[in-house]
Amino acid sequence: MRCFWDDRQRDHVPTGEFFNGAMHPPAEHGGRIDAILDAIGPTEAPADLGMQPLLRVHGRDYLEFLRTAYGQWRDAGRDGDAFPYTFPVVGRRHLRLNRIDALLGQYSFDTSSPIGPGTWDAAYWSAQTALAGAEAIAGGDRAAFAFCRPPGHHAGADYFGGYSYVNSAAVAASHLAASGRRVAILDVDYHHGNGTQDIFAARRDIAFVSIHADPATDYPFFWGHADESRGNILNLPLPRGTDWSGYLPALVHALDWIERFAADALVVSYSADTHEADPISHFKMKTQDYTPMARRIASLDLPTLVVMEGGYAVDALGANVAAFLEGF
Repeated sequence: MRCFWDDRQRDHVPTGEFFNGAMHPPAEHGGRIDAILDAIGPTEAPADLGMQPLLRVHGRDYLEFLRTAYGQWRDAGRDGDAFPYTFPVVGRRHLRLNRIDALLGQYSFDTSSPIGPGTWDAAYWSAQTALAGAEAIAGGDRAAFAFCRPPGHHAGADYFGGYSYVNSAAVAASHLAASGRRVAILDVDYHHGNGTQDIFAARRDIAFVSIHADPATDYPFFWGHADESRGNILNLPLPRGTDWSGYLPALVHALDWIERFAADALVVSYSADTHEADPISHFKMKTQDYTPMARRIASLDLPTLVVMEGGYAVDALGANVAAFLEGF
């Protein structure tokens, strides 16, 4: 399997994240990078396909905000990473806002995703990495792995959050669909891919199914409930403590649903944060479970792009990713 990575994805170096009333060390830190690279072996650098594939998914104003936010933060006399502190809770509308604090709130939904000096470059090259994987499967490879970092599936068309800034899986799926393919996205992160759901709601050529922790108890809380399933969207929430025996029926359901959609290509938002040792998640998957999970997915016999999302148990992360890729 060809694996893609760009070293500019290291440029996002968050100094902390704010939740539960306090600052904490970032869960999405650079230690994840070498844990995965050491496990997967040689990688290929992506080509630069430019902004147009990102603009199929994200608004131009939003991407320009991401590109300039840290500079505006520094110009306002601020030190450290840029954090939002106020949000438009009731109905957002387009306003001509100038102050960086207002823009941060307008384009985000949480306080755990700081913007630093290298965040834009890292997010941009994360998307280009996913596009390289999409090009590989479009060109005949049966499977490819895009090591995307920072993650992307919580980013919507015009908002960031959940460590996500540019939705790399959505960019790749939209790129594949632009050539006439029917694309299914299978999200197996512990947390619901709210950004991906929002981006593709009501699309006829792209379907999204997510297996995740019940948002009644877990982030992102406001998306991912089963009653949001309709048309091209299927949500399969599971309780805390779910292990492989409990996860497998949901996976079978998801794969059957994808088969009925008659997809021509598959994008998998893969995360190892379903592992029993993950510090911010509460499923009980073991490393050896990821290989049969991937084999089940591979049984769809579709050209498949695996896009890396979360996974924060660094000591187990490389082995978990390698075990999943082995299934392909």
